[in-house]
Amino acid sequence: MRIGVDLGGTNVRVGLVDEGRIVRLLSEPCRADRSEEEVLGHIASLIERLMAPGVECIGIGVPSVVDAVRGIVYNVVGIPSWREVHLKERFEERFGIPVHVNNDCNCFALGVCRFGEALGCRDVVCIALGTGVGAGIVIDGRLYSGPNTGAGEIGSIPYLDRDYEYYCSSRFFIGRGTSGKEAFERAAAGDPGALALWREFGGHIGQLVMLALYAYDPEAIVFGGSISQAFDFFREAMYERLAEFPYARTVERLRIGCSKIENVGLLGASACE
Repeated sequence: MRIGVDLGGTNVRVGLVDEGRIVRLLSEPCRADRSEEEVLGHIASLIERLMAPGVECIGIGVPSVVDAVRGIVYNVVGIPSWREVHLKERFEERFGIPVHVNNDCNCFALGVCRFGEALGCRDVVCIALGTGVGAGIVIDGRLYSGPNTGAGEIGSIPYLDRDYEYYCSSRFFIGRGTSGKEAFERAAAGDPGALALWREFGGHIGQLVMLALYAYDPEAIVFGGSISQAFDFFREAMYERLAEFPYARTVERLRIGCSKIENVGLLGASACE
């Protein structure tokens, strides 16, 4: 058995995982505005409630740059007090078992490839679309993070007058006077303006997919995050843009879909090594 932790600025989820299945799950609001020690103590208290004989390790996914070897997290998104936290060292001292720490998008990718839609695939790019854009990269069956777990920070690559994160996240909708949630609800009701907005968004996602194809040539791309729930509204426009990709056979062979596995990031965190 393993314990997986999915840490975010809004919620912290901790699960007891046995053979790829979450057998117990705790979820509480993250005390993001508190001190470093208070946030650490809160997470530790949730882990303690799930600790049981046979738990072999703890895996933690964090929205930040991570030194995965030493288990240090830096400038965690949404938790201002977490500027440099030696998470691995602190929790190994407390619990006496190995602790593995990685970026949350990398944990998402591990979850998708070990337990979800990309099971059996060797080369995969998993892209989280939400308040930002991040990706986890799996090459030849192994997670590729880079020394700073920044290998999937494709949202920061310049695009048009800004970057991909602006055009492929909720910021795209905010910049047009709405929100992803509102645009989704309006599109579901058949609003022509909202449907057109999603088509425009889909064109940008198509460019993002082309970027991933040029950089990694994956056999599958899997979307996650809140905006992926609107996939049906931007799928067609995405493929229309992909028709411009110079290697048509690559697009024909590519599998594109969305993750449907609940708490897939937590499962991926539990699989960290």
